[in-house]
Amino acid sequence: MKRFVLSFSLSVLVLMSIFVAACYVNPQTHRRALVLFTPQEESTLGLQTFTQIKSETPISTDPAHTELVQRVGQKISTVVELPYAQWEFVMFREDQTANAFCLPGGKVGVYTGILSLTQSDAGLAVVVGHEVAHAVARHGGERMSEQLLLNLGGIALSAALQQKPAQTQELAMLAYGVGSAVGVSLPHSRKQELEADYMGLIYMAKAGYDPREAVNFWTRFKAYADQQGSRMPEFLSTHPMDNRRINELQKHMPEALAIYQGQRP
Repeated sequence: MKRFVLSFSLSVLVLMSIFVAACYVNPQTHRRALVLFTPQEESTLGLQTFTQIKSETPISTDPAHTELVQRVGQKISTVVELPYAQWEFVMFREDQTANAFCLPGGKVGVYTGILSLTQSDAGLAVVVGHEVAHAVARHGGERMSEQLLLNLGGIALSAALQQKPAQTQELAMLAYGVGSAVGVSLPHSRKQELEADYMGLIYMAKAGYDPREAVNFWTRFKAYADQQGSRMPEFLSTHPMDNRRINELQKHMPEALAIYQGQRP
């Protein structure tokens, strides 16, 4: 019995040390999260994953698409801090996929299917700002850490990549919201979503985009989702849409508008 108690106590101490060492604090919202690997490790995985995506997914050859995603993406990237970022913005040619993502390392993908809903530079800034916010807040790393503990026995990311590279790559795509299939991504928590909404709102305002377009965009997306009925569009399959989201955006609007108006000449 004493051995069991001692073993259990040691296990608790080890777990506590892991949780303390791996605790990440969002610099903007100050929310704490468990992330079991370093920003550099996460960035490396993001680069590998993006390379795979580009090899498997058609890239739009429309110059207007390329210019749009580059123009908006570059503006958003100048107002955020993302460790080890090597920014790259790609428009993928999938008209039936209303989705976007940002991988650690500053790799941003936008699917052409979402353009009918963004409708403008400011509308796309809502989407890009939101997805970049997920990367800055390390939401994907947080979800992947949870899954490493559950699915891969809690081994470190470096060990997981060496021992189970295929499973780890697939887990990364799920954790970072990559893909076109409905409901395949690991769901964001409501807390993560609201956090990304707030951070994205501030980013677009700092980049010179009218933050009021965020409410317009999500209102359009809500109408789109209602039209889809039971077939939830990809971008919403892991992004809960309800009145609370819009209400929260409106609550933060005075702060965002003050930033936006301060950027204007």
